[in-house]
Amino acid sequence: MSEGIIKQLVLPKGRCLGLKDGKLDKEAFKKVIPVLAAKVAPEKAGVLLKSPIMKRSLIDVPKVKSVVRGPGEERFVLLKYSDQADLTPEVRDFLKAQSAELVTHDITFGYDYWSADEIIHAILPEELEAGAPSGFANVGHIAHLNLRPEYLPYKHVIGQVILDKSPTCRTVVNKLDNIDNQFRVFRMELLAGEPDFVVTQSENNCKFTFDFRQVYWNSRLHTEHERLIEKFSREDVVADVFAGVGPFAIPAAKKGCAVLANDLNPSSYKFLQANITDNKVNSLVRAYCEDGRAYIRNAFNRAFDDPLPPVPQPKPRKADVKAQRAGERRRSPPPAGPRRQRISHFVMNLPDTAILFLDAFRGVLSPANAGERDLSGLYPDEASMPMVHCHCFTRELEPAKAEVDIRQRVEEKIGHALGEGSTFHWVRSVAPQKEMYCVSFRLPRAVAFATSDGQP
Repeated sequence: MSEGIIKQLVLPKGRCLGLKDGKLDKEAFKKVIPVLAAKVAPEKAGVLLKSPIMKRSLIDVPKVKSVVRGPGEERFVLLKYSDQADLTPEVRDFLKAQSAELVTHDITFGYDYWSADEIIHAILPEELEAGAPSGFANVGHIAHLNLRPEYLPYKHVIGQVILDKSPTCRTVVNKLDNIDNQFRVFRMELLAGEPDFVVTQSENNCKFTFDFRQVYWNSRLHTEHERLIEKFSREDVVADVFAGVGPFAIPAAKKGCAVLANDLNPSSYKFLQANITDNKVNSLVRAYCEDGRAYIRNAFNRAFDDPLPPVPQPKPRKADVKAQRAGERRRSPPPAGPRRQRISHFVMNLPDTAILFLDAFRGVLSPANAGERDLSGLYPDEASMPMVHCHCFTRELEPAKAEVDIRQRVEEKIGHALGEGSTFHWVRSVAPQKEMYCVSFRLPRAVAFATSDGQP
């Protein structure tokens, strides 16, 4: 930071500044700071601003203009000092040579000038200032906080500051409890702004609309969504067991994949259907609202009985469109490929319990589940079996120990060892002593074709 008035632009921390009866008094954040200004004719202002001699003396405060209009036609070139004694002899001589008159100009810094962090640190008492909440998640126009108990007496003031300082924010909420119910949603309370909980969130060139109170959405998982979608080829059929509102399913369909998307939550299913339509992938995504275990048992049969659409044709080249408009004979598009029956990937993004659903794959391709369908031709060898991407939590913090823990739990559920190509990808730290991983493995053929006695 440079010397000058910038030193005065600091709010006192831990002083309960601006709090009146639990409400925010924005006038308390007003500061008027006098600075020196070089009063010059309009044509001289640029000379001062461009002069190397003046460079270190000009005001350099963010959001403050260097030149302001005076009472008449003259201009005030603002300096960063309040006292003429701080000016070097070279600066004073230069200003005299330019016929500049040194005057005092008051700059008013109000509530709008300070950042949300600066204000929050100022309004809290000293004992809470050091650990002041500094981050929040954005979901559409909603700012989502997870305040610790000691900050709850200040929750509405904190919410108001965040609302004021976030241009795209219209609603601020606080999480009230952990995700511990069937549909992975949590109760929330409105801290500030409009009680509007239906948001539109953009991710991976798609738009997702949903009611944040009724469905699960985590913006911190956008890189994980991208990572898995990169693994899909446009020829693949993807089965999304816990699809939510479509963060895996819809971008995959945009890529060209055919998708069987499922979620047990009726609200997620409703918004999933709407998002499929809004993103124009109706022909490539089929939505279901079933228990995850039943969905896994049905998915292979559904893809076999009612094959999914072929890989979409590439968009015509500009030259072909131009030739067609001119009435010329254009290149014929390639013939459509076959409809798709073989599932290439299963996505299981329910980290708290997804591993518990893996036993649904046992015997899923055997006659006991497939009936009279002969699925062995679609899945003739290990290489043809689908990849399973299963998200999970572990208490192990070391990667090697986490892999051992996750491998043991997965193998116990499927009743078979994982293959050599299995991977254990760290996704993020969820809480102290709680890590999120994604284990990816090829479904063993012996598991899928196992009979009731456990034999393939």
